[in-house]
Amino acid sequence: MLLDVQLDGRPDRAARRARELTEAGVAGLFTFEGPHDVFLPLAAAAGAVETDLMTNVAIAIPRSPMHLAHAAYDLQLLSRGRFRLGLGSQIRPHIERRYGATWSRPAARMREAVLAVKAILTSWQDGTPLDFRGEFTQHTLMPPTFVPGPNPYGVPPVLLGALGPVMTRTAAEVADGLLVMPFHSHRHVRERTLPAVDEGLARAGRTRADLAIVPQAIVAMGRTADELARATTGVRGLLAFYGSTPAYLPVLEVEGWAEVQPELHRLSKQGDWAAMLGLVTDEMVETLAVRGTPEECAAEIERRFGDLAERVCCYFPGYDAPLGQIGDLAAALARVSAG
Repeated sequence: MLLDVQLDGRPDRAARRARELTEAGVAGLFTFEGPHDVFLPLAAAAGAVETDLMTNVAIAIPRSPMHLAHAAYDLQLLSRGRFRLGLGSQIRPHIERRYGATWSRPAARMREAVLAVKAILTSWQDGTPLDFRGEFTQHTLMPPTFVPGPNPYGVPPVLLGALGPVMTRTAAEVADGLLVMPFHSHRHVRERTLPAVDEGLARAGRTRADLAIVPQAIVAMGRTADELARATTGVRGLLAFYGSTPAYLPVLEVEGWAEVQPELHRLSKQGDWAAMLGLVTDEMVETLAVRGTPEECAAEIERRFGDLAERVCCYFPGYDAPLGQIGDLAAALARVSAG
């Protein structure tokens, strides 16, 4: 199994960090929509390393599919065919109050965004007239002046991040891959995610071979008690943050922890992060995240996802995982997945 890890979001640091992580042995680097632009760090990294690159995720609803298609095309060029466009929807408060955009029917909007981006890229690639007519966006004008021509490295894959059944079905219907959101459990993936995947594939007349499943794991990794304690504190904070969001209630619900979500949400409104951390038990950490040495984490990731995926995205939230241990995790994943 290949290891993808997060790239520093600052574009002025991205090339150096990309080289460090690549030399450590990771197979892919991804950015997320945080305090910096999601595309620029990948542009900086593309010229520095021969590593797979991905947005994980670029928020699609506030962006035009044309903007997304141009960014994907150019990053495919810069990376010489190693780019994947990962898209996501975000929740209503962020779309309306942070991005200043319009919120409605997120799964329908994301379905159309994926199809529109793919239609634009395909039009450029094979020269067919652009004629995408959707409910939320239309793309029917493409004068030759604005056509970049076929990408010599082909059309980049378009993946969709999802957690709930409707968005997961949507990803399985129209996207090239599913990014399984990092806040999940083994049970939730098996009981909720995979049935929705199969339903979406059946609706589109597709099979599992047509969809790359890319799981994501929140990892608390260390070799000493102190390292594991620091890592666990960071992971506990991210789990508390995710758990406070109503959209993530189904994950807690399937594990029997539904009553924790409203309390986490209430405390988040008060800004009481210390109390929120106290609600995240050791059992929750072990169930919702992966914890241990690099070798133990690799074995657990393989147990959870080995029959589903060829690569995994790992997060090390709130602590600095040593480069050597990231390399050990990559090497251990390769060993365990090879049998």
